Amino acid sequence: MTSRRMAGRLGSTFAPGLATLFSYEARWLPKDVVAGLVLTALLVPQGMAYAELAGLPAITGLYTSILCLLGYALFGPSRILVLGPDSALGPMIAATVLPLVGANGDPARAVALASALALMTGTITVLAGIGKLGFVADLISKPTMIGYMNGLALTILVGQLPKIFGFSVDAESFLGEIAAFVGGVSGGEMVPAALAIGAGGLILILVLQRVAPRIPGVLVVVVLSITAAGVFGLAARGVALVGVLPQGFPPLTVPHVALSDIALLVGGAFGIALVSLADTISTSTAFAARAGRTVDGNREMTGIGVANIAAGLFQGFPVSTSGSRTAVAEQAGAKTQVTGLVGAGAITLILLLAPGLLRNLPQPTLAAVVIAASLSLSDIPGTLRLFRLRRTEFYLSIAAFAGVVAFGVLLGILVAVALSIGNVFRRAWWPYQATLGRVPGIAGYHDISSYPHAEQLTGCRIFRFDAPVFFANARTFREQLTGIARSDPHPKWIIVAAEPITDVDVTAADMLRDLDGTLDAGGTTLVFAEMKDPVRRKLDRYGLIPAIGPSHFFPTLDDAVEAFRRDTGAEWVSPPQGS
Repeated sequence: MTSRRMAGRLGSTFAPGLATLFSYEARWLPKDVVAGLVLTALLVPQGMAYAELAGLPAITGLYTSILCLLGYALFGPSRILVLGPDSALGPMIAATVLPLVGANGDPARAVALASALALMTGTITVLAGIGKLGFVADLISKPTMIGYMNGLALTILVGQLPKIFGFSVDAESFLGEIAAFVGGVSGGEMVPAALAIGAGGLILILVLQRVAPRIPGVLVVVVLSITAAGVFGLAARGVALVGVLPQGFPPLTVPHVALSDIALLVGGAFGIALVSLADTISTSTAFAARAGRTVDGNREMTGIGVANIAAGLFQGFPVSTSGSRTAVAEQAGAKTQVTGLVGAGAITLILLLAPGLLRNLPQPTLAAVVIAASLSLSDIPGTLRLFRLRRTEFYLSIAAFAGVVAFGVLLGILVAVALSIGNVFRRAWWPYQATLGRVPGIAGYHDISSYPHAEQLTGCRIFRFDAPVFFANARTFREQLTGIARSDPHPKWIIVAAEPITDVDVTAADMLRDLDGTLDAGGTTLVFAEMKDPVRRKLDRYGLIPAIGPSHFFPTLDDAVEAFRRDTGAEWVSPPQGS
């Protein structure tokens, strides 16, 4: 085996992006370079804007963009996925870091805390990837994620409004920010020139996104805003500008934070890791499907984890994927992660050779970029679709939205996770249950609520329970069967159509043992049909099959029905007219 092939094999195992570089084809380079330069036009203003959204100096957004692109290019499995500062994570970072910094805190301390947060997020994600825990991204269901993102979009919008109007507010809650904004406007703090450049930029971005999506609206607005700042002297009119960025590349820095601070950062790191993973895996899956590829969630976790660690070691903050920037790269012809390497190199050259390039960029323009991104987070059509299709999931979405607005982004994500898990538990706790009958002309046995005129066997009820039987729903199962046993006419057999029952835990097994005795004492025989082999083996291990009786377990419903008919001579009968 050649050294190149060996390196490629090792790279595909531990660093998929590096493996791609070993097999890189020269014909891809022109498209990757062009896509990388186009991407840079978005990465620079968005990176700066999202850094400020996170409560950090704008320059840290560029540091973060460079290092996360490098880290993912080497360790990420996706060929074109673009990582970077993200509008969804910005408020979560701010909510975690700014309370530790305090009012008028030292920006250097905020950067150190954010870098430590990135290192913790990256470590959590890498360990989860190594432990093959990619499924954790499924902890947030789509309805609750829609609600969470809608709430996040609204909080970002409200938080950026003062910047569009040219002033700042100091508030700790959603309602407090609204009150402070209204008070600032009514108190005469608004700067007309700031509102003109900010609102005009926002409108132009939204219009270009709608009528000419291939034109980089953010780049157009940045260029026009910088030009307007020079031509109209916006600084003299009270408009805050970005100013000259620090020159050079940040050194390797291990953030110095107190142990007490680390304990407080842990919760934020877990929340950020969860949102980042859910977003990254869903986005990578969507783009991979277009190219006919599949996604390895565990490798994605490792790749994004390394990207976060790389950013954290160079004064950066936590990152996630970006669907919009990935779409831009794809449309520009990106073939591999060399696109990201080109973008990282271009940003580095800006910092080394032209740090004053963006000095006249108005701060309200950055706020406009953030608001435009926040609007893309919201999914009003998706919310209305939930309302039309499934009211329960619509209410879950609204509850997640309210959780973000009422409790903030960090507690909001906990609310979203809790709602998702609670919804799963609710479905298992109160699963769908049905009494089955025979419908002439249709094979099999069917729910009598769907087929009211289905025939039933005299003296026999066929019952289906569409869930595993476990501690939470064992009482529900027992009450349903005892209720059937007390019904009139009194059934001699209750046949449980057990095919949907995927598990029986110890609590449920004890319940079934007691239930069988209770039904027997009342003259009703409990019978199971179509039980899965793994579940039957569990019942055998619990000692239930000998206790209930092996003859009470049938491989199919037809077998159970025919056995009952042989014993009793019962016939199928139609329900009384009008029932």
